[in-house]
Amino acid sequence: EAYCEMLAKYEQELSKPFKEAMLFLSRIECQFKALTLASSDSACGDAMDRNGSSEEEVDVNNSFIDPQAEDRELKGQLLRKYSGYLGSLKQEFMKKRKKGKLPKEARQQLLDWWSRHYKWPYPS
Repeated sequence: EAYCEMLAKYEQELSKPFKEAMLFLSRIECQFKALTLASSDSACGDAMDRNGSSEEEVDVNNSFIDPQAEDRELKGQLLRKYSGYLGSLKQEFMKKRKKGKLPKEARQQLLDWWSRHYKWPYPS
């Protein structure tokens, strides 16, 4: 049951970006066809209807929303969702760490182990 709920949640999260990608591809296809003059305007309209476009995505004059605005909106959503995790990662990376030296006891144990095993697995 939990697995099904998780799958439903993923489907909800991924369906909007997938639909946006399909809309983007159909827009590009229509623009390409318009450039090559190989198809009529009705074919592009059919492609838009097939992908479930809405009024907010395409206006009456067939001009498109600024894709950078959509990117900024998506970036804002992702930052709101994962800001705590990103903040903790940033703090972890910003911590100063001592470079190079082990504590004296650990260094001595490592040297002792190396002196006993430096010829291993080779026969002496």
